[in-house]
Amino acid sequence: MKPYQRLIQIQAEKYGDRPVMYDRNKLSDPWTAITWNVMSDAVHAIAKALLELGVKPHDRLAQFSQNKSENLIVDFAAHSIRAAIVPIYPTSSRDQVDFITHDAGTEIIFVGNQKQYDIAVDILKQSKHLKKIIVFEKSVKLDDSIDSIYYDELMNIGIKSLKNKEITQRRDESSEEDMACLLYTSGTTGNPKGVVITHCMINEAIRIHLIRLPHISDTDISLAFLPLTHVFERMWCYFLLYVGATIYINHNPTEIQTTLKEVRPSVMCAVPRFWEKVQIGVKEVLAGYTPIKLALVTWALAIGKKYNIDHLRIGKKPNAWLSFRYKLADKLVYRILKHTMGLENAKILPVAGAKLSDNIALFFRSLGVPLVYGYGLTESTATVACYEDEYEIGTVGTIMPDVEIKIGEDNEILLRGKTILKGYYKNEEANKKAFTPDGWFRTGDTGKIRDKKIILTERLKDLFKTSNGKYIAPQEIETRLGADKYIEQVAVIANERNYVTALIAPSLPALEKYAKEHQIAYKNLDELLLKPEIYKLIEKRIAEHQKGMASFELIKKFTLIKIPFTIETGELTNTLKIKRAVITQKYKKLIDAMYS
Repeated sequence: MKPYQRLIQIQAEKYGDRPVMYDRNKLSDPWTAITWNVMSDAVHAIAKALLELGVKPHDRLAQFSQNKSENLIVDFAAHSIRAAIVPIYPTSSRDQVDFITHDAGTEIIFVGNQKQYDIAVDILKQSKHLKKIIVFEKSVKLDDSIDSIYYDELMNIGIKSLKNKEITQRRDESSEEDMACLLYTSGTTGNPKGVVITHCMINEAIRIHLIRLPHISDTDISLAFLPLTHVFERMWCYFLLYVGATIYINHNPTEIQTTLKEVRPSVMCAVPRFWEKVQIGVKEVLAGYTPIKLALVTWALAIGKKYNIDHLRIGKKPNAWLSFRYKLADKLVYRILKHTMGLENAKILPVAGAKLSDNIALFFRSLGVPLVYGYGLTESTATVACYEDEYEIGTVGTIMPDVEIKIGEDNEILLRGKTILKGYYKNEEANKKAFTPDGWFRTGDTGKIRDKKIILTERLKDLFKTSNGKYIAPQEIETRLGADKYIEQVAVIANERNYVTALIAPSLPALEKYAKEHQIAYKNLDELLLKPEIYKLIEKRIAEHQKGMASFELIKKFTLIKIPFTIETGELTNTLKIKRAVITQKYKKLIDAMYS
C-alpha cells in the first residue's frame, strides 16, 4: 500500500494537474478546481508552517469548521509531521468546544466562519491550553487582542519556510501507531469520549475497503455532504483520495438538493434521514401524477423489485422478457426519477449512522438507486459491515474482511481487529466499561449474525422496559414514523411506563398544506396543532406505520410540539441522535400529562 503520510505527494506524481477537489464559498459561486499538484504543494507548505509555529510530534490540532477543502489539506499536513487532527462539529456549542479542546489539550484551532471564530476567541481567553486561532474565511473579523491569523497568512509562512529537512525527518520517524485523528463521540449521555484513530487503523480501513469495493476508482466523483467531522465522511474521503477519485465539497447541508443536481456524483455517503426525506419528496411528486402515470410508476416499481431484488441481488440472471420490461421501465420511469434527484450517475451510495427502514432500502433498490447500507462506529474506523452484491434486506450487510465479530451477553455485538480502537483518550473509566476481560470491544448494539450478515436489533441502553415488563425498542418505532411526510421528528416515551407515548415535531409546511386542502381554519400554528382534525390525521398515520407491531409497542397517546428538537437546544447530538434524558426532563409536564 502507498505510505499514508506521503499519500497526497505520491498521488500528485501520478495525476499532476488533474483536479482532486472542487470547492466554493457559497452556493452562487462557481466551483473552483484544486489539482493534485496544488493540493500537494499546499499540504507541504502548511506542514512547514505548522513546524514554524512549534508543532511537535503527537500534538493535537483542532478543526472547528464547516466542510472545506482546507480541512483535508490541514489533515494531511498534520499527518506528515506526526501531529493529530481533532475535528469538532461545526454546529457545536461553546461548552462542547471548550470540553474537547481542553480534554485533547489542543494549542491551535482552525475555524471557518465568524460564529466559530467568536466561540474560539471566548474559549482562548480562559483556556490553559488554547493559544492560537487560524481562520479559513477572509470575511471573518479578527480580534486584535487574540493571537489569530488567516489561513492564507499561514500558507505564506509555510511557503517562505526552509524546514524541508525537518518534514523528511518527521516522516522517517513516524510510526503506524501514531495518532492520526482524535474523534469525539457525540454521546447521548455525559461528556463525549475521545476515540484515538491511528495511522494503522486508517491503513487497515482502506485495505479492507479496497477488497469490498474494488469497483471504486479514480474515475469516480463524490459529493462530501456529511460533516467531515463525522467518521463516516472523513474515512470515506480518505479512501477516495487513496483511489484517486474527485471530491466536491458541500459546505452547507441545506444546499444538498441543489448541489446534487449540479455535481451528479457517482458515489456519496449519507445518513438514513437524508433518504427518508428524498423518498418523501419523490412520493410528493408522484401524488401529483394522473392515475395513468401513477399506474405506470407502480408497474415500474414492481418490475424493478423483480429484476433488482428477486434476481440480481441473489445472483440470479433475469430472463429476456424481464430484462426487456426492465429496460422499458428504466426509459419511462427510473431514468426520469433518478435524473430529477441528480442520481443518474450513481453506482454506490453508502448509507449508515442510524437505522434505515427496510421499506426505503427496498424502494430505492427497486428503482435501481444503489444504496449500500452499512454499520459502523467511530470506534471501528467506520465500516464493520455493508451490502455486497448479494445483500439481504433487513440486515446491515456482510461483515468486512478481517473484522472479527461475535455475539456476547444480552446479544451484544462485540468487535476485535486492526480497525477497532485500543482505548479512549485518557479515559480509563470508559475503557473499563468498553472492553470485555478478554479484549473485545463492546459496541452497545444488540443483534445476531446469519450467513456472515449482521442483523441489528437495538441499542442496549435505548431498550425501554415498561411497567408491565415488556421491552420496547424505540428506534424501530421512530424510524417507521420518521418516513412519514407529516412527521419531522419523534421521541418515543415508554421506560417504566405502562404504555407507549410520543412527542412528535410535525412537518409544519405539510400540515399547513393539508389544512388548506381540507378547509381547516386556524389563526396560528399553535391553534393548528390543537385541531382535532390534525390529531386524527397524525393518529391515522401512526397506526398505518405501526401495522404488524405488537400491541404493547403501539403508541397510545402523543403530543405535537411546534418547535423541533435541535443540536443548539441540547435535545440532539451532533450526529442528530436523540438525547432522551434531556427531552424527558425538558418536556416533563407534557409527558406526565399523557400518563395522567
